Amino acid sequence: MISAYASLLAVTTSELLAYLDSSGIAASTVEHPPVFTVDEAARLREDLPGSRTKALFVRSRDGRFWILVTTADRRPDLRGVSVLLRCGRLSFASRDALAAQLGVVPGAVSPFAAANDSGGTVQVVLDSALLALDQLGFHPLDNSMTTTISPDGLIRFLESVDHPPTIVEFPCA
Repeated sequence: MISAYASLLAVTTSELLAYLDSSGIAASTVEHPPVFTVDEAARLREDLPGSRTKALFVRSRDGRFWILVTTADRRPDLRGVSVLLRCGRLSFASRDALAAQLGVVPGAVSPFAAANDSGGTVQVVLDSALLALDQLGFHPLDNSMTTTISPDGLIRFLESVDHPPTIVEFPCA
């Protein structure tokens, strides 16, 4: 099981994809040129299956971390989200915090990175808008690939790696 990996050992993309397969969570993966932003990914849209998404790695003033996940076209209002989460002001976490907490680089943030949070310090928050979609596309820890998964499959994955998501309707700017 992925959550049993030692805290210093980051889960690889191959291990993640094998875990999804062995867990019976339907997913398909395609390779593409590396993308670092939602805008860059939009240029590949015709070649990528699943609905476009984005994941934001944020922290509160008291040092707690979240992965906020929504559709690519929505712009979450971080102040409004912080009220929903009952936490202090949210801001984007640093590159160093991203590497330390999730073992990925900017451009590769996705809910799949929760598999690398063996300490359970990162909370995954899904925008309820995601649940109405058939298939979601996320980077599988590598921004040169996109893995398509159903909303139910994503929730099953997150629960299986001890990161049951919080589901809220994100207020948007």
